[in-house]
Amino acid sequence: MSEGYVYGTVKVGDRGQIVIPSKARKELNIKPGDLLLVMSGKNRRGLALVKADLMREFANKIMHGLEDTKEESE
Repeated sequence: MSEGYVYGTVKVGDRGQIVIPSKARKELNIKPGDLLLVMSGKNRRGLALVKADLMREFANKIMHGLEDTKEESE
């Protein structure tokens, strides 16, 4: 299992906004206008940001995998 990476700290502004550090934006290919999915675990002690298009691709792969499994069982 790979380890995560810490890009630094950010301060939440009055309107709840944060600035994603430039190194993180560059390495994760996050560009202006990208849609990010904001998630939290059951304990609600932190946030995770995931590019929505990557999550969509992941969901599509799961759905296609389920379809393939269904066809094989018939």
